[in-house]
Amino acid sequence: MAKYFYEGNLNEPINYRKKGSIEYYIRGTIQVDGRIYERYGIKTHFIQVGEDYIELMNRYVLPFIEEGDIVSTSEKVISMCQSNVVFMKDMKLSWLTKLMSRFGTETESGIGITEPYKLQLMIDMNGMGRVLYAGAAGAFGKLIGRQGVFYEILGEEAAGIDGFYNHSAFEAYHTMATLNPSEPDKVCNEILEKCHIPLMIVDANDINVNILGKANVLNSISDETLAALIYDNPAGQDDECTPFIIIRDITGKKPEPYTPKKPIVQAAAC
Repeated sequence: MAKYFYEGNLNEPINYRKKGSIEYYIRGTIQVDGRIYERYGIKTHFIQVGEDYIELMNRYVLPFIEEGDIVSTSEKVISMCQSNVVFMKDMKLSWLTKLMSRFGTETESGIGITEPYKLQLMIDMNGMGRVLYAGAAGAFGKLIGRQGVFYEILGEEAAGIDGFYNHSAFEAYHTMATLNPSEPDKVCNEILEKCHIPLMIVDANDINVNILGKANVLNSISDETLAALIYDNPAGQDDECTPFIIIRDITGKKPEPYTPKKPIVQAAAC
């Protein structure tokens, strides 16, 4: 399956739709395990720190979903609602961190430890010694052709740091980072109980999709299958404000008209 990269916002006006008060964008179909699924990106406001994810589900998702739908949400939304964020102004950047960040390398999925505040946050969370060890092991791993050793050692919490990007389309993320959401499975089951929405929380970008949590009702579906449903990152990487993706099985039905955005590059098939 090929993966494509796009420049700018995915919200093409030709794909815009409205259902009552709900604004959304058609994100096209995808075939998984012999079934055809259509995806819809629900347009929201920019979600702020401390908002209520139950209220957001009731406001944006409940009026749209149908029986059998699966809902995917960005981990950022849940972390913002949980106030699970860190601000630059609350951090102290050491001279050693500044020096170390000069030796980092950018990855395909982000700036990584070349951003000193992101590196400092990893040090604050793991300790200087562990980060130095992870850096040395990561450098050795690259020499023998093994990628990702640095984050394997530091774990999901370090890998889940998202923000401190001065090139972000949202100014808030220039000086703020979100951490992984707390107890993501518990959040999904709370939303299922209160809103009857089968939710998965994902960390997705144009390179990878990781399932961080899912409602118990989705346990019969493997994480690999769930990730395949949003393989092409339909939430987008720019300022789309479409963090809720509705995934609907339309096998045997006609999909809505959809005009895909023209990709700028195609990655190697996997």
